[in-house]
Amino acid sequence: MSKDRIVKRALKEIKNGMYINLGIGIPTLIANEIEKLNLEVFLQSENGLLGIGAYPSPEEVDADLINAGKETVTAVRGASFFDSAQSFAMIRGGHIDLAILGGMEVSQSGDLANYMIPGKLVKGMGGAMDLVSGARRIVVVMEHTNKQGESKIKKRCTLPLTGQRVVHRLITELGVFDFRGGEMILVELMEGVSLEELRVKTEAEFSVDGRLKC
Repeated sequence: MSKDRIVKRALKEIKNGMYINLGIGIPTLIANEIEKLNLEVFLQSENGLLGIGAYPSPEEVDADLINAGKETVTAVRGASFFDSAQSFAMIRGGHIDLAILGGMEVSQSGDLANYMIPGKLVKGMGGAMDLVSGARRIVVVMEHTNKQGESKIKKRCTLPLTGQRVVHRLITELGVFDFRGGEMILVELMEGVSLEELRVKTEAEFSVDGRLKC
């Protein structure tokens, strides 16, 4: 339920004509929902595909057609295939309007840690470091707490950083935060969530946007 709530809110970040990169984890769930928006957008994957569609049905599965998370995907009509060098040129050249990324930790100053946990098997950092420096807008989507109930929104990240002060907006199942000038600001509360509950579950310090009615 928490992931569904996050995905539903993340869809509001998508505007017509955008070129978008979806990270591994919760962001990949967005691909199945975009067609409901009736917008023309272009999903890009750093392994060399522009024009990602929804997840395939069993009859549509093509083992050679995968996203950056090694999941099988579909390609929309008119999709383009190219090598990783061209794909990263798109990212580093500032041609990606929006990157929606997963997160392991986000700090109150907008730092992001999302590519590894020390001591655990890591397939590679992927394109995350390039995306946080090259995409025009970075939105992170993640659950508010870990499996132990500990806040993933920290005063300072404890995991290796993907980038410093790179997050523009953070969406969790409890609320939406913006980062401006190194400050974390609550701009939305999810339905049924109180400010008191949010503060209890958030390690980071944050202010509340004056336009938000709590």
